[in-house]
Amino acid sequence: MDGWRWIAAALIVAGGLVLVLLTMAKVRERSGATGGTVALAGVITLTALAVLCLLVATVLPAWLVWAAVVLVGTSVTVMMLAS
Repeated sequence: MDGWRWIAAALIVAGGLVLVLLTMAKVRERSGATGGTVALAGVITLTALAVLCLLVATVLPAWLVWAAVVLVGTSVTVMMLAS
């Protein structure tokens, strides 16, 4: 595997873990949900993150990989500023 794929996957994981926590907090805050709903939102987001990292590490072309890195970084930034 190429080195740039490792770097891109690490950047997505770093931003994605923050995104998982922010998503769980937003679900709890907006819906007043209990632990089950919040945990389900976390599992869904974590699964999407894992699939994205697997695709980044194996098959996606370079331009799409770096677009995903930018998208995750932008999403985390916007969610942090909005909270």
